[in-house]
Amino acid sequence: MVENYNIYRFTFRERLKVILEGLLQTAILGYMFYKSLWGIIILSPLCYLHFLKKRNDLIDKRKWQLNIEFRDGINSLSAALNAGYSAEHAFMEAVKDLKKMYPKGSMIINEFAYIANQIKMNITVEKALSDFANRCGIDDIISFAEVFATAKRAGGEITQIIKFTGNIISDKVEIKREIMTLIAAKKFEATIMKYVPVGILFYLSCFSPDLLKPLYHNLFGIIIMTILLGIYLFTYRLIDKIVSIEV
Repeated sequence: MVENYNIYRFTFRERLKVILEGLLQTAILGYMFYKSLWGIIILSPLCYLHFLKKRNDLIDKRKWQLNIEFRDGINSLSAALNAGYSAEHAFMEAVKDLKKMYPKGSMIINEFAYIANQIKMNITVEKALSDFANRCGIDDIISFAEVFATAKRAGGEITQIIKFTGNIISDKVEIKREIMTLIAAKKFEATIMKYVPVGILFYLSCFSPDLLKPLYHNLFGIIIMTILLGIYLFTYRLIDKIVSIEV
């Protein structure tokens, strides 16, 4: 099935899980900062924001996996071209090779098979690759499609160009993988930091409730807690931005 990788369709279980997570987080924030049902209701839009964030995270994760698979796809394509196959037939050979590396239904197998089928229907390789690049929105694939189209028009050495491009993509993937490994510990620390303020509020609510009592159920307290909540949400978002890496 042809996918638009900029859109993620949740399964029923995934959707239910994300909604429950959003409701739980909203309930905790509403109770910790306002100790009021109205506080929870007012913060309910955060459920939708959580849903959007989770969807974007899953889109990024899927694109990263596709980028890795595409690197292997380029290597298989390059091997087929070196074996003497034309650019049109190389995709079918690449699919055979990829089936040895990835399970049935893998994204790159589906995409290369779809490109091969388009070629059989007299659609040019350049157009098929351009369609793939537009649907995935991944820089490496977009660049490859543009380079391939330019080389075909200019009559360049396709085999060498694909091999060279494949090496560049492989290097970029490995560099990013190393960066992700290096910052994994920092990401874990950042995740802990995001929940520390709520943890402190929970601790004080349990063991020193009188200390926080003036901040609840009065106008002054609501204003102070709203400001603190705004700072907390801004910091939460800022931490996510700092530790994120663009695919």
